Amino acid sequence: MVITLVMDQYGDTSNGTTVTAMRLAEHMRRKGHTVRIVTSVENVKEDNVFVVPEWGIKPVKKIVHSQGMKLAKADKEVLTKAIVGADIVHFFLPFGLEKAGKEIADAYHIASSAAFHVQPENITYSIKLNKLEIVHKALYKWFEQFYNKFGHIHCPSRMLKDILDGYEYKAQKHVISNGVSEYFVKTQSERPSEYDGKYLILMSGRFSREKRQDLIIEAVAASKYRDEIQLIFCGKGPWENKLKKKAEKAGLKNLPVFKFCNQQELRETINYCDLYVHASDIEIEAISCMEAFACGLVPVISDSKLVATKQFALDERNLFAHGNAESLREKIEYFIEHPEEKDELSKKYIEYAENYRVENCVNEMEKMFETVIAENKQQWGDKVGIAQ
Repeated sequence: MVITLVMDQYGDTSNGTTVTAMRLAEHMRRKGHTVRIVTSVENVKEDNVFVVPEWGIKPVKKIVHSQGMKLAKADKEVLTKAIVGADIVHFFLPFGLEKAGKEIADAYHIASSAAFHVQPENITYSIKLNKLEIVHKALYKWFEQFYNKFGHIHCPSRMLKDILDGYEYKAQKHVISNGVSEYFVKTQSERPSEYDGKYLILMSGRFSREKRQDLIIEAVAASKYRDEIQLIFCGKGPWENKLKKKAEKAGLKNLPVFKFCNQQELRETINYCDLYVHASDIEIEAISCMEAFACGLVPVISDSKLVATKQFALDERNLFAHGNAESLREKIEYFIEHPEEKDELSKKYIEYAENYRVENCVNEMEKMFETVIAENKQQWGDKVGIAQ
């Protein structure tokens, strides 16, 4: 197959959607397929990359960048070069670049599919409108206009499919995990000497309101083990300074460590930590949590109805009441006091992670692409690839 992937910021690994797109491309190439990329990121060191300009004036770009995102301008000439001759075009987001690409794919009768990677709640949290249900509904309806142009869409979790089923998303929904890289495994990792005698709790992800690192700080500040616990937050984002100030105000003896990790640094960090906490109020899947438990790091996960990550809880010990620092404190203290249970769960999680390896997920995506291509061929026959 010749597959064109359209993703505004492919190549910039500051968010999970980009990582997902890059891993899909890598594994599709391994399977012998030709992969083309449309992105606004320059200097992506891969073959068949088609670069379009970034969208937005400086103040808008600043806000978008703060959320670990870039938006691309729809350059129709570049998009046409990337799309014509492809067997299928797969879109990762529902914005201007993708809308223009969909029009071109349809004009040439080329098969296309889309993925749902941005929850409207991600947007409303960023602009502090997350408590207004009417805004969420309006955004779901707005996205619906784009997604209803497709016969097949990829949903990274069952929770997301259920949400979309509650609206009027007509496409067939394929529940396929984004998957966890084979790179993330339990391995020997030397703990830095400055952490000697400390209990290390990790959360990986963007520093923003909906990720709720602030809740972890509150839980640790209230713990009887507060002076032994060291928080490590891997990522970057607009809330970093607020979180630092919160930790200082809470009087934590061990102030949280904030760092942005490459893949190697992240695996090393996961493998020398003691516990993983995923405190988000909203999450479509959470690759970061999968990376942690694939290395045997036991997670404690928010049970929010908008967090698909809770599907990874092997039992109630791995869940806390969302938004409740007291509940999170109790779960953290439980695992500190029951290391033998945590060790047993660690072994189970390593085995469990094999169900979510990216190779298996890419195989499912390949099947979806084949289905979309076959249906498109049946509909358009000899007109496939020819402009109307």
